[in-house]
Amino acid sequence: MDEPEHDVPSGQKTTGHEWNGIKELDTPIPKVVLAFLAIGTIFSVIYWVLAPAWPLGVSYTRGLLGLNDRQEVTQQVAAAQADRAIWTRRLTTEPLATLRADPAAMAYVDEVAPTLFADNCAACHGADLRGGPGFPNLTAPARLWGGDLDTVAETIRVGINADDPETRRSQMSAFGTFGTLDRDQIQAVSAYIRSRSGQSLTAAERERIPSGAEVFATTCASCHGVDGRGDVTVGAPDLTDSVWIYGGDAATVYETIHSGRQGHMPAWEGRLSPADIRMLALYVDAHTEGR
Repeated sequence: MDEPEHDVPSGQKTTGHEWNGIKELDTPIPKVVLAFLAIGTIFSVIYWVLAPAWPLGVSYTRGLLGLNDRQEVTQQVAAAQADRAIWTRRLTTEPLATLRADPAAMAYVDEVAPTLFADNCAACHGADLRGGPGFPNLTAPARLWGGDLDTVAETIRVGINADDPETRRSQMSAFGTFGTLDRDQIQAVSAYIRSRSGQSLTAAERERIPSGAEVFATTCASCHGVDGRGDVTVGAPDLTDSVWIYGGDAATVYETIHSGRQGHMPAWEGRLSPADIRMLALYVDAHTEGR
């Protein structure tokens, strides 16, 4: 038998095959590749014996370990549902103040409520709960309809100016549009309101404060109160703090008085479960400044 030809540049033997003057080298498979193939084959055989591996029509080989991913997932889902049922019962039946005082309950709220809020509330109130023009800042302690837990839950349930028969209803009249107040009166009462919230005013604005106080007493006090601190029974905001839904600058306050405001929030009853509504009330309360 002829000795294999050696390739001079590489020193490797050739296979004897040649194509268009190109000779094929007889290069052996690297040992590391052979080692990986051997290890992979051994692992596969062991896995076939121990774990589910081969389909058998409507069934499959079970393996010596008896592993069953479907059964394991089913058990995990059942355990999660049982745990959720416990919290659903508690959230539905226990007083909100009791739940707020329970660290375990609030830990559950902190785990679940952010997703619930993001899916249903963040579009208007923001992911950080701080709202924006026309949408209340939920981290501020001011609440149009009251800030206790049960009241917040009720507001979420029935909404504001929504289609629910029990919805909270509130609307500020357009005093300028309807001719109730003229331009000078609106400027005067705007200056008075802004002075009550501690804002810096120009000299001209300060001169309007006395006449603005008279306009406020005859036109605004019936809803916002003689002291301007609002009335939660009609959803009238406190005008003496620094919390503004639409903005507290001179131009925005003028526009609010002139053209009126009417906010809307959907009623979440029927869209969210009672447990979810109460959980959101706890979540908002937990993120309110000063709580």
